[in-house]
Amino acid sequence: MKFSKQFQLYESEATQFIKSLKEANPKLEQGQREGRALLWDKTPIDLETLRSVDESRINQQAYVYQNKN
Repeated sequence: MKFSKQFQLYESEATQFIKSLKEANPKLEQGQREGRALLWDKTPIDLETLRSVDESRINQQAYVYQNKN
């Protein structure tokens, strides 16, 4: 979608704030990437390990507080 020439130079207050924040703190974007890597970017799952964990799981009884007598 193209805007007319009148609106091509328009920047919202939010965009201006983000640009000024990045200019004031140039390491901000790198910190965001490190935080994302810490929380979201995970190593691939080894399927053999996952299969062995699933096979070694013990089923829990329906009511855990009742003893089998």
